[in-house]
Amino acid sequence: MTSKRLLGIFAVLIVIWLIVPTLVIIPMSFNEAPSFNFPPKGFSTRWYENFFTDPNWMKSLFASLQVAVLTMIVATTVGVLASLGLSKVKFRGKGLMEGYFLLPLIVPGIVLAVGLYSLFLRLDLLGTLPGFVLAHTIVSMPLVITNVMASLQGLDPRLEQASASLGGGRVRTFFSITLPLIAPGVTAGALFAFVTSFDEVILSLFIQSPSLQTLPVKIFNSVTQTNDPTVAAVAVITMFTSVIVMLVAQFATRKRKRPVA
Repeated sequence: MTSKRLLGIFAVLIVIWLIVPTLVIIPMSFNEAPSFNFPPKGFSTRWYENFFTDPNWMKSLFASLQVAVLTMIVATTVGVLASLGLSKVKFRGKGLMEGYFLLPLIVPGIVLAVGLYSLFLRLDLLGTLPGFVLAHTIVSMPLVITNVMASLQGLDPRLEQASASLGGGRVRTFFSITLPLIAPGVTAGALFAFVTSFDEVILSLFIQSPSLQTLPVKIFNSVTQTNDPTVAAVAVITMFTSVIVMLVAQFATRKRKRPVA
C-alpha cells in the first residue's frame, strides 16, 4: 500500500512538473507591464489586443492556418493511401518500408531541416507555400499512417469481401465500407497532422522567408529579437487551439466508435 501511495505521489509530481511551466504563461499574458515578469504586475488584455490588431501577427496567423489546412489535406490523403497499400499488399521488405514511412518521427528535426533546406534551395522552394506544405507533410504523414494503420488492423476483411461478392467495385467498397469503418483513425490522423503543422518551428525556421513566416517563426523571432510580451498572449492562444483540436479529435473518435459497438 505504501509503495502504491508513493508511486501515486511521484506520478502527481511528474504531472505537475509537466503542466506548471505551461500554465505559468497564462497569467503572464495578462501582465500590465511590458515584460515577462512573473508574477505579473497588474491585469491587462493589451497584449491580446495587440495581437489581433497588429497586421504582422495576423499575417503570420493566416499563414500558419493556411499551411496547416493544406498539410492536413495532403498528409491525410497520402497517409491513407500508403496505409492501405501497406496493410493489403504483401511483399518482401514490407517491414522496411513501414519503418521508412515512420522515419521522420525518429530522425532529429534539425537533421531533417538541414536536408530539406539544401534540397529546397536547389528546387527554389524556400519561402514558398508549396515548400512549407511539402516539408510539414513529411513530418505529419507518419502520424496519419500510425492512426490509420491501427484502424485497419481492427477491420474485418470479410466485410470488404462481402461487398465485392455483391458487385461492389474497389472504389465503391472503399467509400462505402472501408472509409466509414476507419474514419476514427483518419480523423485523428488528420487533426494530428493539423496540430503538428501549426506548431512546427524547426523546419519552418530553415525554409522561411520575409514574405512567408508562420506563427511559431514569428514567436521565435519576437522572443530572440524584440522581446515583445505579445508572445505570451500568442502562446496561450496557440496552446488552447492545440488542446481544442485534440479534444475534437477525441470526441469525433468516440462518436464514430459508439455505433459500431
